[in-house]
Amino acid sequence: MARITMREAISQALWEEMEHDPNVFIMGEEVGLWGGTYAVTKGFYDHFGAKRVRDTPIAEAAIIGSAIGAALTGLRPIAELMTINFAFSAMDHIVNEAAKFRYMFGGQFTIPMVIRTVGGGGRQLGATHSQTPDAVFAHFPGLIVVSPGTPEDAKGLLKSAIRSDDPVLFIENATLYQVRGEVPEGEYTIPLGKSKIQRPGKDVTIVTYSKMLEISYKAADQLAKSGIEAEIVDLRSLRPLDMQPVIESFKKTNRAVIVEEGWKSYGVGSEVATRIYENAFDYVDAPVKRVAQKEVPLPYNQQLEQMALPQVDDVIQAVKEVL
Repeated sequence: MARITMREAISQALWEEMEHDPNVFIMGEEVGLWGGTYAVTKGFYDHFGAKRVRDTPIAEAAIIGSAIGAALTGLRPIAELMTINFAFSAMDHIVNEAAKFRYMFGGQFTIPMVIRTVGGGGRQLGATHSQTPDAVFAHFPGLIVVSPGTPEDAKGLLKSAIRSDDPVLFIENATLYQVRGEVPEGEYTIPLGKSKIQRPGKDVTIVTYSKMLEISYKAADQLAKSGIEAEIVDLRSLRPLDMQPVIESFKKTNRAVIVEEGWKSYGVGSEVATRIYENAFDYVDAPVKRVAQKEVPLPYNQQLEQMALPQVDDVIQAVKEVL
């Protein structure tokens, strides 16, 4: 396997799918001549041309509305939003059109489109550019929500998202682009809506995804030094939410800590915890703990920002409490 960055894995997926299917095209702010805000589409404009790599105005509603129209006519647009915070400007198109058209018209239309966007904090971008509102979008049936935590998953899931006939919100974390990992060479895809056990263990189940997978790994490594073996379940997709690996792991460990970067109130952890109680109540040996961002708009100051975000020590403390 090649060891590449998350950025390279995502870029490979896009390139391969554009070569594979002439109906696939990319649109968004600065995706063409500039090569993308995070350099993911660097070189695409020169190779595929302006027809398939389209720079757009700074108008998120126009980007998503145009992508929906293109998808309805049989194309497969990949619409890039510079940050998930800007998706709120296109909320009506995303949740009232993309997520609902196939259902409302009895399957006569499909919406084969991907919205690539960047979420999460940790880069000192301020309160309005650092949010993790993943749970907001996962709330709506009809919209697939994917958020990978490894380069391998990023490539395989993105390729599946592009081939899907349903709209996919593909959320990338800005602080993961330089993270390296092994990625299979050659053609491969990963099914959407399937959780994965990333680290086996026997004492406690840590449920997480995206950037918090990295934090959970570090916590698990430290816990292992004191004889605590944590099993890490990576959700990878928030809708559909695959709880089977979570429940199976919990029935083995009888304890769970859910780690997310978003706010705790009404968040992903709330949903996962509830489903554990609903489906494995007889196996509960301790209350399920949730680790999440502090309930404040994310500060700009670097020290305050890191204090607000979940850290390795927060996960370790939560694990020790359930044990």
